[in-house]
Amino acid sequence: MELKMFHFNFNVADMDKAVEFYEKAVGLKVLRTKEAADGSYVIKFLGNDTTAFQLELTWLKGHPQKYDLGELEFHLAFQAEDFEAAHALHEEMGCICFENPAMGIYFINDPDGYWLEIVPAKK
Repeated sequence: MELKMFHFNFNVADMDKAVEFYEKAVGLKVLRTKEAADGSYVIKFLGNDTTAFQLELTWLKGHPQKYDLGELEFHLAFQAEDFEAAHALHEEMGCICFENPAMGIYFINDPDGYWLEIVPAKK
């Protein structure tokens, strides 16, 4: 049996703010949207042309409190072809939350506090 990774979900407090962040910070675009007829949820799938893998963002009407992200021991990683340009953009956006120069990586956090790892492309 062969399984292919398809998507990963983050729950978000403000869908518009989250989509704007992912478009600017990592170049993802909304591919499709699902909305509950009763307005109880909105799901947006984001992606790009480099992979079929998608990020699913879910907004739940009945969840007004901040999401408990535990100790943030999970993250989604993005590989940057131009690592320096990505770092400069994220520095300008003020979203870098941790840097590890020895490993040559850094992390940014989205509006809901999820961590995204930025790694340089292997040359």
